[in-house]
Amino acid sequence: QLQLVESGGGLVQPGGSLTLSCAASEVSLEKYAIAWFRQVPGKEREGVSCMSSGDQTISYSDSVKGRFTITRDNAKKTADLQMNDLNPDDTGDYYCAAALENPYYDGRYYCSAVLAPFLFESWGQGTHVTVSS
Repeated sequence: QLQLVESGGGLVQPGGSLTLSCAASEVSLEKYAIAWFRQVPGKEREGVSCMSSGDQTISYSDSVKGRFTITRDNAKKTADLQMNDLNPDDTGDYYCAAALENPYYDGRYYCSAVLAPFLFESWGQGTHVTVSS
C-alpha cells in the first residue's frame, strides 16, 4: 500500500478556490489510479474525482463537474485537486486514495462516473475544507 498525505485544506469563502495536494511516499504513482473522496459527518463518503494512470481516464462527480480539476505528476508523486467556485456544500473532509491498476482493466473500471471506494486500497488521513462566509 502507498502512504498518502493530503494537504491544502482550510477555510475559504463561498466563491473562493483551494488546491488540495496528495503526496505519495516511497513509491511512484505511475501504476496507480488516484481519486479524491469527501465525507461529511452523517453522510456516505462521496467520490469527487479520479484519474487513472495508463489511459488517464478522468471522472468527476456531477456536483463538482466544471468547478474542480484533477491533475497528477507521476515524477513528483503528487496529485492535486484544484477547486474553484466553492460553495458550502463542498465543506467536508477530503481524502486522497490510490488503486494499483490491474492492466486487464482500462481506466473506466477505476474512474467511473460513481467511484467505488472498495477499489482503492490506499488512503490518506484527510484534509478538512470549510466553505463559509
